[in-house]
Amino acid sequence: MGEPEASPAITPRRAVWTLGITQLVGYGCTSYLPATLAAAQGQTLGVSTAFVFGAFSGALLISGLLGPVTGRAVDRHGARRPLAAGSIVLALALIGMALAQNVGQLIAAWLVLGIGMSLALYDIAFAGLVGWFGLEARKSITGVTLIAGFASTIAWPLTAWLEANFGWRETALVWAATNLLIALPLHLTLPRQATRISARAPDETPDAPQPGMALQMVLLATALAVMAGIGSTMGAHLPPLLIGIGASATAAIVAGMLVGPAQVAARVAEFVLVRRIHPLVSARVAVALFPIGAGLLLVFGPLAAAPFAILYGAGNGLFTIVRGTLPLVLFGAKNYGGRLGALSVPARLVGAIAPLLFALGLAKSEPWALGVLIAACLLALACLFVLRKPAP
Repeated sequence: MGEPEASPAITPRRAVWTLGITQLVGYGCTSYLPATLAAAQGQTLGVSTAFVFGAFSGALLISGLLGPVTGRAVDRHGARRPLAAGSIVLALALIGMALAQNVGQLIAAWLVLGIGMSLALYDIAFAGLVGWFGLEARKSITGVTLIAGFASTIAWPLTAWLEANFGWRETALVWAATNLLIALPLHLTLPRQATRISARAPDETPDAPQPGMALQMVLLATALAVMAGIGSTMGAHLPPLLIGIGASATAAIVAGMLVGPAQVAARVAEFVLVRRIHPLVSARVAVALFPIGAGLLLVFGPLAAAPFAILYGAGNGLFTIVRGTLPLVLFGAKNYGGRLGALSVPARLVGAIAPLLFALGLAKSEPWALGVLIAACLLALACLFVLRKPAP
């Protein structure tokens, strides 16, 4: 018997739009939910806002620990089933959140949300794209992140409006319906199986580990973990940090509003230059932007609030793409899902605890806390300079 036939064709354009929309929904109802609902949930159930953020950190931990398992499942069976299951699990978690009558039930809902995150977000979408398009998936990965980059622009104001007008329980139900009525049907249109990688790129990573691959994995995992910590920290503390440096509340909010456009602009630039710049170069540029902006903030104080926000946003937006494309070009498309899942474990763990550690640093002094982040970025940058482009 010969090899099984490849899955029904899916064009890159359709894959990008399908996954771009579903990732926008997925991140809108997960990563951008605590900032607008945590205070209301805590007030209703008699716990602090920090406690609710702690439950969300638990969701991030679960998502990270399940990453290698779900990634290997995509390598074997394709992305359609995990993504569709993720939409259902996210909906169930949000319904459970809406129905929670005590703290235990709320925590359980957040933890189930973490299971859904491990199935429905970027890592699985990227692995699906690699399964369909092999080494040609880089541009599709960029396109998906470009569309999903508008999640904060849409989700934050929409969630805030729903909560203010209807309540946090109703808001959770709206997001549950969005998963079932938009994301799930779109995921079910995807091919059932991954296209054979060997049919697209016969010269990719062999079965045996390449010499030095373990060291490369450690170096890349370190850089990914640092940038995950930077992203989660700034997502939680950007306005308080700028206010602590001396910016007014209005200036801090305005600077924060620049992060989203800067992310999208960086992704557009990467999309246009995708075939001209190696992802390793993009990664180094992305990591370098944060310490440059932070240095300006330390030197010029509140005058540098806007440049800092723009540089952080551009670096964060660019690194989101690198997270998917750099493992692809360094290690090949074979076993991509499991490898990306393994690389994401330390990133998710650091992303979960970094905001708390930074808050402790802010209590000491803003410049000291910012200096720690600069040092971490320099470590990540050093790791990326040790990494080398694979031989042609």
